[in-house]
Amino acid sequence: MKKSVGILLLLLIAIGCENSDKLTFEPLQMVGEDCPVCPKIDINIPKAIDDTAIAKTINRSTEEEIISYLSFDAEEDIENLNDAIASFTDSFKELATRFPEDNIGWEAKVDGKVVYENKNILTLAMNTYIFTGGAHGYASTTFLNFDKTNAVELDNWELFDDLESFQKFAESRFRVQENIPEDKNINATGFMFEKDIFHLAENIGYTEDGIQFIYNQYEVASFADGPIVLTLSFNEVNKYLKNKIKS
Repeated sequence: MKKSVGILLLLLIAIGCENSDKLTFEPLQMVGEDCPVCPKIDINIPKAIDDTAIAKTINRSTEEEIISYLSFDAEEDIENLNDAIASFTDSFKELATRFPEDNIGWEAKVDGKVVYENKNILTLAMNTYIFTGGAHGYASTTFLNFDKTNAVELDNWELFDDLESFQKFAESRFRVQENIPEDKNINATGFMFEKDIFHLAENIGYTEDGIQFIYNQYEVASFADGPIVLTLSFNEVNKYLKNKIKS
């Protein structure tokens, strides 16, 4: 019996040590005004609640990303999410007043979640849908990668030791996935890479399945093609990463 209790205590200690590397989040939900002439706004994101520098960086970066979705005036001074929601609402109300015959409801929906975390790296995925009139709205996914040790957000190039070699490898895997012959132009099957040259997606993130690229709609293909997703296992890409992942 004592042996069993000892094993259980060791297991609980191991779990505690593992969880100590993880940040603590709580759900944050914000909605817009509820009125007949108001746009529909629904924001659901994780908020880091640890009293640490990295928690503050994550929350500020997340907030800035949402502000960029909801703001239509580059000159407008928007400092927080409440201001961003008010700005989006005011923009719609102004348009509805000027063109009441074209009064089509606007919509903004943001869902964020942590898709990867270890002791060094944390990645948030922001899934967004924005509709401000026209034939259809625009859905996109944005990855936000963070260096937990240095409490900074990382640009894509900062994820890799040898970006040029990684890009060549990623192109070869992209061609295999999308059935593009090696001896053909990257746009031979209908893609729309600028200047007929492969480039990495604007959104690259760590996930449990590996490094994932998401080419959002219009980035390299038509709207009808939807997002183009490429996932490369850590076993494949570890040699290119600054932060290696143990398999």
